[in-house]
Order: sequence, then structure tokens, then C-alpha cells
Amino acid sequence: MTENQNAVLDSMPAQIKMPYTLTPGTAIGVFLAELSKQRLLASKHGTEICFPPAEFSPTGEPSDGFVELAPVGEVVAFTTSGEGALGLVLIDGTSVPFAHRIVGFGDGELEIGARVRAVWAEAPAGDSVLDLAGFGPAGDAAAFGPREVDGELSPALEQVAYTMTLDYRHAYGHYYGTFFDGVRNGRRLRGIKCTACDRVLLPPRGRCDACFAPTGQWVDVASTGTVQASSVVHIEFIGQRMQPPYVYAEIVLDGASTRLIHMIGGVDPEEAKTKTAPGARVRAVWSDRHTGSLADIDYFEVIE
Repeated sequence: MTENQNAVLDSMPAQIKMPYTLTPGTAIGVFLAELSKQRLLASKHGTEICFPPAEFSPTGEPSDGFVELAPVGEVVAFTTSGEGALGLVLIDGTSVPFAHRIVGFGDGELEIGARVRAVWAEAPAGDSVLDLAGFGPAGDAAAFGPREVDGELSPALEQVAYTMTLDYRHAYGHYYGTFFDGVRNGRRLRGIKCTACDRVLLPPRGRCDACFAPTGQWVDVASTGTVQASSVVHIEFIGQRMQPPYVYAEIVLDGASTRLIHMIGGVDPEEAKTKTAPGARVRAVWSDRHTGSLADIDYFEVIE
């Protein structure tokens, strides 16, 4: 087997997870609060009824206040997946369908025009659209037209804690796949040499970033190297593997021509200006993980 025929990782599972605070506004703030009371509210804009409620209608008409809707409607479109059905439900008295889960239908039972009713969460959170768990078969659910709200409305939620999560697979391609396969299975750090200027690129890529010639031969480089630049990170942000403060550095590994970015551990941030200054020597500290990513290196330590 030649060097270019080594096993290649094709991808790795990854996740973007971003917590933030959602400010829903008055209309949606009241709507979410009322869901925990098992009540559907819409906003009235002249003769138009908007669900979910809004401060302004799609045509720019301001709201005249809230009305209560019967928790029943009709499926006007739907799609199914391995995780269930998602449909557009036209709540009685409204003109714009609402996207939500469709539940309680057997295989082949769900169809366009099916009458449905609200299915409420058993343990409402008080600030989530999933307090309305979905829509199921209507059965004998009572229907009524939009009507005045009975009793006082809940105060509008001013803020909602929210987390956006996206699971995906990151495709490596040939060069990163070969590099990370070596990291995971052999604890090897491999660069690739330019066919014209002989620079060794790490991370590897298909063309040289200096002369733009294609790359060719794979080259093992050392797990030791020299710091070119460093910085102490004090600000906390999503995705950090180390708790601030920590040292972030650009390192040229022995045998490589380009810089690898990683963390330096075991250094007091107050001493970083001298211990991790340009020219400092470091080496990789490998973790027990075999993920096939640079997370397999816990950090680089300073070689005294």
C-alpha cells in the first residue's frame, strides 16, 4: 500500500449548540403564556385574524387586540419522516396555516382535509410552543368562531431561554480525511509537501498556499514545535474546550512550514507573556480520546 492509499476518514459527527435569550415581543409573549392554560390566542386586525398573534398583520394592519380560537382546525398540507409528521393546520377562523406536529394518526390515516384538535403537553413549561404538543384527530371536539377572551390575559413573557441545536456531519475530503485518520489511529501528524517549493503544509491541502503548485508526498512531522504567536483568552464563548483564561497559540511543528492553531496548557496566564512568547518550544499532550480530530490533542505543553 502506498502513502496515498492509506485509509481516509470521510467525515465526523459534529454539533452546533447555541444558547441565547429570545425576546418574543408582546403578542407572542402573551400567546406562549396562554398555551400553558390550554388556550389558543390570535390577534385581530380589522377583519383579518392572525395566528399565531402578531403586532402587525402581513399587510401592515396594527392589532386591535386578542381573540380566542377554538383549538380545532384542518390539515392543509403535511409531510412525514422517521420522527413523525409535520403539518400545516388551518385553525378555524384564521386564514394562514400554522406549522406544527401531527400526532395520533395511524399509518395511512392522515390526509389533506383531516379535522384535528389541539393536543396539550402533560407538563407545560409555561414558555414554550411545545406546551401545545401537536394536533391529533378531532373526534368530537367542539368548534366555535373567534371570540372575545374570557377573563384576564397572562402577562407577556419578556424573555425566553432558548437553545438552538444543529447536529450534522462534517465532510473531511481526501486531505483532511487522511490527516485525521493518522491522528486517530496512529497518533501521527502528517503534512503534505508542495511539488514545486517543497514546503510541508499542515493541515494538508491540495495546493500550496504560497506558490499554488499541487501538493504530492505525505510527510510525517514531529509532535514538537515552536510558538510563532500566542494570546491569553479571557472571554467565555460557546464551543470552548478549556475554561478561560487559557493560552491560544500558533505553532509551527518541527518538519512543517505552516502554523497549527491549538491551546497551550499548564501555563499560568500571568506568565504566558514570557513562557509562551514567540520562540517557545512546545510538544503535544495526547488525550485518551480517538475522535479523529485535533481534540485528540488535549493541549501543547511548554518544553522548559
